[in-house]
Amino acid sequence: MPVFPEESEIHESLPGPGVPFPRESDAQALHVPATGGAPATAPTTAAPLPVPGPRPAPPRPAPPRADRSGPPRLIPKPGPAPRRPAPATPQVEVQRIAATPAQALDRADEAVDQLLDSGRDPGEILVLTVGDAHPWQQHELSFGEERYWAQLAEGGDVFYADAALARPVRREVVVLVVNGGSPARAAEAYTEALGRANSLLLVCGEAGPVATGAAGAAPGRPVKA
Repeated sequence: MPVFPEESEIHESLPGPGVPFPRESDAQALHVPATGGAPATAPTTAAPLPVPGPRPAPPRPAPPRADRSGPPRLIPKPGPAPRRPAPATPQVEVQRIAATPAQALDRADEAVDQLLDSGRDPGEILVLTVGDAHPWQQHELSFGEERYWAQLAEGGDVFYADAALARPVRREVVVLVVNGGSPARAAEAYTEALGRANSLLLVCGEAGPVATGAAGAAPGRPVKA
């Protein structure tokens, strides 16, 4: 009888030390395919996705730097402010009426009448005397000084006063009557009367700078200075 060589037996590998023997149920679970059932392994909980924040703005380009290769620019210091021209002083027209001291009052009354006839308002006229007071001034003073100065404040009529009037009075037209006094007093009265006139000064007699041709002027006829 022939002798066949013995076939070596195949033994299942034994687990190493410390590894537990597999159970039959575990082996079947591994070989059972998943058919819609529960997954072989327990699902893991996914971590929540982070919420996106605001998108960062694109970086702004830096402004171009000036070329500093040349010398530094010098900023001029501000100078003094330009002076504004002073307002022009209104030009006062000066007219002269040739008259002696004895004729000055009559010439002044005629000049006042001509001014009123030309349309001047009585409150625009101031008559100043260098010598004796004008008869109208004496008449107004007869009612008392209070009434006299009230007439000046009212400004509704021609006002007669001494050339040395201390109160600040200005009117459009001033009539200076040189009916006496020294030449020095007449010159001083001329300067004061010029400062009280806004537009016109009538000089009856000789006072202040003498105008060319004034000496030969007809009595009662005004001559421009």
